[in-house]
Amino acid sequence: MKVYTLTGKSGTGKSYQAINLCREKNIESIIDDGLFIYKNRVEAGISAKRQKTTVGAIKTALFTLDDHAESVAASIKEMAPESLLIIGTSDRMTDKIVARLGLPAVSERIYIEDITSEEERKIADKQRHVLGKHIIPVPTLQLKRDFAGYFLDPMRIFKGIHFGKAEYSEKTVVRPTFSYMGEFFISDMVMIDIAKGVARETEGVAGVMRVYENTEPDNLMIDVAIAIRDGSELWDTAITYQERLAEMVESMTAFNVVKVNVEVRGIV
Repeated sequence: MKVYTLTGKSGTGKSYQAINLCREKNIESIIDDGLFIYKNRVEAGISAKRQKTTVGAIKTALFTLDDHAESVAASIKEMAPESLLIIGTSDRMTDKIVARLGLPAVSERIYIEDITSEEERKIADKQRHVLGKHIIPVPTLQLKRDFAGYFLDPMRIFKGIHFGKAEYSEKTVVRPTFSYMGEFFISDMVMIDIAKGVARETEGVAGVMRVYENTEPDNLMIDVAIAIRDGSELWDTAITYQERLAEMVESMTAFNVVKVNVEVRGIV
C-alpha cells in the first residue's frame, strides 16, 4: 500500500481538496479526523467533529484510544486499499497516525501550499474560523445534516466536462459538535428515507410504516415498524432488515448505532 500525506495548518482547506487530490493521483482511501474513508464510503472510525471539546477532537484525530485505532487498522487490513491519503496539520501528526495504525512508511508528502493559492486558503480560513464550517471529504449520499437549526447543503464543485458530461466533486459541509453553533443531529426525514431505501432492497419487506429515533451521534437508537410480504420468512426477513439498516445508517452518517428494534406490524 502506498501512503500519501496532505498537511497544512487548520482551516487551510485540506479536507476540501482531498477528493480532488485523490482523483488526480488515483488514491483509493482517506484517513481524516478519525475516520477511514474507502471509495467515498465511511468504513470505520469516529469523527473528531463529533467530540464535545477541541482536546477530544485532537485525541480522536490522532487515534489515541486503542479500541479506535485497532478497529480502523482492522478495517484498512480488510479493505486492503492500494493507496491511502492521511490528512493532518503537520508531518509529525501524520507520522503519529501512521504509527498508531501500523501503516507502511509515507511514500509521498504533499503540502496544501503546493496545491492551492493564497486566495483559496484565505477563503477556507473564513469558512472554518468565521462561519464555523468544516468539510468531510465524503459525498452526502442524499444525506443532509441539521446543525442546531442550520440546514447545510452538500458542496458540489464543478470540475469540467468529461466525455460530454459535466463532472462534479462533492463534499459534506458540517459544523463540529464543539463549535459555537451547537450540537448536530440527523433530520427525521433523512432517517425515514434511509429506512425506506433499505426496505426496498430487502427481499420480503413490503414497506416501512413508522420510524422513531433519538438522533444522538454517540448513542443512536432506532425503532422501526415494517410490513412483511405474505409467504416470506418473518423472523429471517426482520433480522436481515435490522442488520442492513444499522449498517447503512452507520456508513451514511458516521453515527454510532447501538440498537435497532424492528416491529412487524402487518403482512401484505
